Amino acid sequence: MNHLEYEWQSPIWRSFLERFAGHNQLVRFDQRGNGLSDWDPPIISVDAMIEDMEAVVAAANLKRFALYDISQGAAFSVRYAYEHPDEVSCMIFYGGFARGRMLRDDGHSESYHAAAKTLIEQGWGSPNPMFRNFFTDAFFPDAPKEVKESFDEMQRMSCSPERALEIATMNGDVDVSEMAKKLDVPTLVIHNKDDGVAPVAEGRLLAKLIPGATFIEFPGNEHILREGQPYFDQFFEEVNEFLAEHN
Repeated sequence: MNHLEYEWQSPIWRSFLERFAGHNQLVRFDQRGNGLSDWDPPIISVDAMIEDMEAVVAAANLKRFALYDISQGAAFSVRYAYEHPDEVSCMIFYGGFARGRMLRDDGHSESYHAAAKTLIEQGWGSPNPMFRNFFTDAFFPDAPKEVKESFDEMQRMSCSPERALEIATMNGDVDVSEMAKKLDVPTLVIHNKDDGVAPVAEGRLLAKLIPGATFIEFPGNEHILREGQPYFDQFFEEVNEFLAEHN
């Protein structure tokens, strides 16, 4: 089974992607260093990620479109919208942030970041899931066993330890706060109240930085939306209404 087949069969992604694509034209890609993209690119950097976004937009012949991102992807989208304001009709973020863990002043993000990097170095590619469970339990603390097992295996299958470490380092140092302040793009920021990966304070800050952004807080504690969460349907209600107004 290849990476794409595994991802589509995963209980985490399948229903979400089908639901999203059922109401919209959905263009998605694997960022460099993982998935079906090149696992050994010459460089991992925010600049390179933006260049990849530009390449996908050109290849898909997209003229004006909405951006949807989770986690660190929100920072990439902010920068893309800042540099390409005429292309982006609106943005939707889930569990997103403008600044990485190394730039937060909450007293524990740096230690979490250091621990995560150590676990990646020591055991990311191991068949023993003990190391990757650190990430799985943070992303999906209340998920059923099959969801956690699927996410754990997807981590191992979709990225090498070396690239995972480079990506984690890049994400920890990202900061688009100043760019966010200068945007003129309708933006919907959705965040779970007890998200253990990206604190809700970072979601609130992201919404505060972007002029006119709307912030919605869900009562959950998981970092990624999945079917079975009580607010799964509410997410699509909010998103479809937002897209109908701004896209």
